Amino acid sequence: MVKKMVQGPRIIRDISWLSFNERVLQEAQDSSVPLSSRLRFLGIFSNNLDEFFRVRVATLTRMLKLGKEAMVGFDKKPDQILKEIQMIVRSQQKDFEATYETILAEMKRKKIVMLNDRQLNKEQKKFVEAYFDEKVRTNISPLMIESIPELPLLHDKSIYLACTLSNEHNSFMNSYTLIEVPTQVLPRFVILPSNKGVKSLILLEDIIRVCLPKLFTQFGFTIFEGFIFKVTRDAELDIDNDIQFTLIQRLQKGLKERKKGKAVRFVYDKAMPKNLLDYLVKLLSLSRRDQLVPGGRIHNFKDFINFPNKVFEEHAFRPAPFIHPLFVQPIRILDVLKQRDVMLHFPYHSFDSVIDLLREAAIDPFVESIKITCYRLAKESKIINALINAVRNGKKVVVVIELRARFDEEANLRWKQILEDEGVEVFTGFPDMKVHAKICLISKRIHKSLHYYGFVSTGNLNESTSKIYGDHCLLTADKRITTDIRHVFAYLMKTKQLNSLKLCKHLLVSPMNTRSHFATMLQQAIRTSKKNNPVELVLKLNSLSDPALITQLYQCAEVGMPVHLLIRGICCAHTEMANWPQPMHAISIVDEYLEHARIFWLRTKREQTMYISSADWMQRNLDYRVEVSAPVFSKVIQEELQEILQIQLAETKKARLLDNKQTNAYAGQGDKNLPIRSQEEIFKFLIRKKY
Repeated sequence: MVKKMVQGPRIIRDISWLSFNERVLQEAQDSSVPLSSRLRFLGIFSNNLDEFFRVRVATLTRMLKLGKEAMVGFDKKPDQILKEIQMIVRSQQKDFEATYETILAEMKRKKIVMLNDRQLNKEQKKFVEAYFDEKVRTNISPLMIESIPELPLLHDKSIYLACTLSNEHNSFMNSYTLIEVPTQVLPRFVILPSNKGVKSLILLEDIIRVCLPKLFTQFGFTIFEGFIFKVTRDAELDIDNDIQFTLIQRLQKGLKERKKGKAVRFVYDKAMPKNLLDYLVKLLSLSRRDQLVPGGRIHNFKDFINFPNKVFEEHAFRPAPFIHPLFVQPIRILDVLKQRDVMLHFPYHSFDSVIDLLREAAIDPFVESIKITCYRLAKESKIINALINAVRNGKKVVVVIELRARFDEEANLRWKQILEDEGVEVFTGFPDMKVHAKICLISKRIHKSLHYYGFVSTGNLNESTSKIYGDHCLLTADKRITTDIRHVFAYLMKTKQLNSLKLCKHLLVSPMNTRSHFATMLQQAIRTSKKNNPVELVLKLNSLSDPALITQLYQCAEVGMPVHLLIRGICCAHTEMANWPQPMHAISIVDEYLEHARIFWLRTKREQTMYISSADWMQRNLDYRVEVSAPVFSKVIQEELQEILQIQLAETKKARLLDNKQTNAYAGQGDKNLPIRSQEEIFKFLIRKKY
């Protein structure tokens, strides 16, 4: 029985998230980071912030309408949190713009220049006009907005040029026009002809600015100005439970409504004339001034994630993933797993081994079935190709696909249709609960009996993101694990029968027992520590926000237990209190790879327990999703993970301290020893490891 305790102080989730995004911005500010990566981090920061407004700010805005009820789940009222968010975002925006200007100056010193529409020489202007005529003109449709009562739907992820058109000889001749910049079909960055040794680029919107006369001179206009803006909309899906509609129909309806979601942020060029700004605000029905965010000439910096790297001579640390030594082809992966467990560590190990496993299962004449869960898939998914090939080879294939994976809903609806057309049996989870577990089960008949193989992963089955996301995937034929995976699939395929989950003896499965099991383990550790027996906890997560488990971590710290937290993103826990013998050691690593894995490691003098998991310690993951945490039984793999965690805990170059005030100070400040960059060290460790 877990001892109840009054919950201690916590950091507001949304404020903690903004602190995480500041760490991303710090990478863009770090002069030791290659310029190509610094631009990419600006793009990541911008994209993160867009999604934050689409989801979290939109949710808080909705909560405002609930009055006193809005206090549920919040330490402050939503309007107070929104004000704090706006203050932080405006401050970060200033830092962002200053950082971009600094990067531009450094690029210029390396003879890489971003030119705008007013900085082109004759040759470059001629090139731009030809490019416009050949590629751009047919992809834009100017809209004369002063003649319409309301704006048509403005797309959430697009940028727009709001243009003023006038005539220098006729003061009564004025007009406004709106042009969607076609970044969905054309590259945002275009490389220009330049003098030898110089590399020049121009943005797509500046190409349009240059060529505004080509569009409007024939209508009598002689003066043209264009100002960029974008709209961020509420992206939360309202999926009602009308019994007349299936989940798929409700989802399709929700996706249509998302495109019409209420505008929650309007970001614009601060040089935009006030009359044009007021006109757009009125047409968009923006009622609150704090929804308006003035900025520079450039918006949708998310496109800088794909800035053309070929203009740079320096490149980021990102060695090519390598095949795990035990899976180098030609070899039968199922035979290897029959002998031992293997753990793949992405992005250091190649994801190709997962594809090879599924391909092998697809053509092995003795394999009878493949069952797998899918949450986010690559755009051109090799996972799907392997599963379709398995069906064509006569295997039974079952796919549990989560249709409500945020921002992947449309893609997953498409994959569902493709799989069903090929004869795959597709399940779509539950109406009130997302399936976030990453598991697979392969059955193979050997000498008249069925043998099972499978895997449990901390990350998505996505060969694209596996190159930049740090995750772990446990591949095994251990009956303790595979038997439990069978029970989880029985639960997923039999419309949520808890009896199947109750049969699991080793896997922890949300929403049934993940919370209670970890809570019990922490309580036992506290009792052990009180008896002066050494206990140590290492917890690696994307997010830590669950109030009850945070309270138990406080209890651990209160009795003097060493607690080490590796939290990439949200960390609502305070890490130091007056009544603790020592603070919790809490760091966040933001580097070239995105630290996505979840690991629980509890060790005492006599034994240790280790789990990998798909679940963060958030209420949604513990109570409202299907998640799987797998124990690591193999001593060899335990030692691998221990080494990786110890390397990360010793990080000095990219680790930020997570303190109560969220200062994001670097953990290695003042350290006279050689800096430790854990992602480089982990790669070296895995390369030299002998099996």
